[in-house]
Amino acid sequence: MQSLRACVLIVLCLWPAATPFARERHAVEGVPCGGYPRLAIGTLRGMCAGLVLGPTTADGSRPIRLPRSLLQLDAKTWLITDLGAWEGARGAVWRLRTGPGAAVAVERVLDGLHLPHAIARGPDGLVYVGEMSRILRFDPEADDPGAGVETVIGGLPDNRLHAHRHPLSKFVFLPNGDLLVNVGAPSDQCADAAARTASGLCAESEGEVDAASLRVYRYRGEGRWSPDHEVLARGLRNSLALAVHPSGTVLQAENSYDFDSRWSPFEELNVIEPGRHYGWPYCYDADAAAPVWPERTEWCRSAAHTAPAVLLPPHAAPLDMLWYEGAMFPALKGRLLMSWHGHRSVGGRIASFAVDARGVPVPDANPRFPAYGLGFRSYGVAPAATPVVLTPGWGLAPGLRPQGSPVGLAVAGDGAIWATDDRAGLVIRFAKDD
Repeated sequence: MQSLRACVLIVLCLWPAATPFARERHAVEGVPCGGYPRLAIGTLRGMCAGLVLGPTTADGSRPIRLPRSLLQLDAKTWLITDLGAWEGARGAVWRLRTGPGAAVAVERVLDGLHLPHAIARGPDGLVYVGEMSRILRFDPEADDPGAGVETVIGGLPDNRLHAHRHPLSKFVFLPNGDLLVNVGAPSDQCADAAARTASGLCAESEGEVDAASLRVYRYRGEGRWSPDHEVLARGLRNSLALAVHPSGTVLQAENSYDFDSRWSPFEELNVIEPGRHYGWPYCYDADAAAPVWPERTEWCRSAAHTAPAVLLPPHAAPLDMLWYEGAMFPALKGRLLMSWHGHRSVGGRIASFAVDARGVPVPDANPRFPAYGLGFRSYGVAPAATPVVLTPGWGLAPGLRPQGSPVGLAVAGDGAIWATDDRAGLVIRFAKDD
């Protein structure tokens, strides 16, 4: 029965992404947004959402099937990763050329990829992409970019989705050039008794696989990294939202356990420090023991467990974050922006937080979080911070829009905020509303 329930949960989680054409489509409103068709997404005053690419009620074509992360190459050119499908090597990297009032041109640059997600410019000027089991690089300006694809980091765990969870690869470059790479947890709570070590710990996180961790691959210079890794931090269930602040602070936003409760557990925002253990699978929230690990109650309350710097709303599913340094929205200067991909009432938003000098959100005395149809709810626990939501009107509205499923975030050279929505198949530009 337990395995059947797990299979049902996996199917329900995948269904929206696996059947995108069955979902509600976005309507396009009459007045453009910064030269792009205006989407019916409620935003902060002075901001609007423009459709760059994707299906609408008027045109259901879907050039990019499951868009994830974005990288701007120049004022009119972007690269976008596309999962393609959750099974098989059907992923791609697309080049998108556009401008206000201009036709959008889309060209497939790489194909045959296995769940490509993260994308970034490397210290050598080449473009790096994270597949499920490797990080590759290529030159997007080459005549044939695919011919020059090179594996930079190989041998990452091959966490196939239907056997395990969290197969996607996220990476960031540290200030010294080292590569910091996530390895997701192979299960939700490491509940299988067979997955325990002789000492009673979770073999998935404490064993040789080094799952639920952040790995460091040391930079050797001249575009080379060590093939061997060190574990920087453990106890991190899924680190797709990973960012490095100019101060050097590394932040990780945790996608926490799949409890049935709508309001539990809270997601986490962790300040990553070498050698720390952040709790998975033993702990949740600030210091509570997970249901299948009651014997770890005292450990979760001890200094051996590094508690979250800030709690985030339950089931928000943060998938990307960055600090806004653009010129278009002065009120957002320096704030942390975060995409909430979750399909429950808290997800479907782009949120922002005021931060301290390290780039860490500042906790509130009475923190609250938004939920569609319910206004703001009190956390009831600490530490947490009340966000300013950039997209307060992105809930389901039949005939106008599906609930948002934002993934990738990027700030363009002009200060506009670009985002992808993988379930809806959209690339969106949030701009100043003139």
